[in-house]
Amino acid sequence: MYKHILVPVDLNDESFADKAVEHAVWIAGQTGATLHLLTALPGIHNSMVQSYFPEDAARQMKQDVRNNLKAFAERIVPEGISYDLSVAEGKPYKAIVKTADSLGCDLIVMPSHKRSKANKLIIGSVASKVLEQSKINVLIMKPQG
Repeated sequence: MYKHILVPVDLNDESFADKAVEHAVWIAGQTGATLHLLTALPGIHNSMVQSYFPEDAARQMKQDVRNNLKAFAERIVPEGISYDLSVAEGKPYKAIVKTADSLGCDLIVMPSHKRSKANKLIIGSVASKVLEQSKINVLIMKPQG
């Protein structure tokens, strides 16, 4: 049924992504799908931001994040499940939707923060924006407890 499943991972709060990855691993195990783990960085190549860092800093930052994502994947994705890693730049919801499109994913599995209705109206949530913008199915894992 599914061939490519995208799972966004916030490396600043790995426990937040655990349940989504575990669920995506289960689906991949049932369907033979490949997992695509994604971490999104803020716009580090923005000219205003870039002028404050050495020329090689953005490349090094991206490599460090990729290494951290790889370590996370090695800890949580069991042997026998195929996966790859992506590090994207920009607003998280845009990076998620764009990466899912470019990889030909047919499902996005992601966690959702527990927010009040008023908070959602003011700042919005990444999950709701992905749900709104995505052309493919999105499975949002609600917070437990």
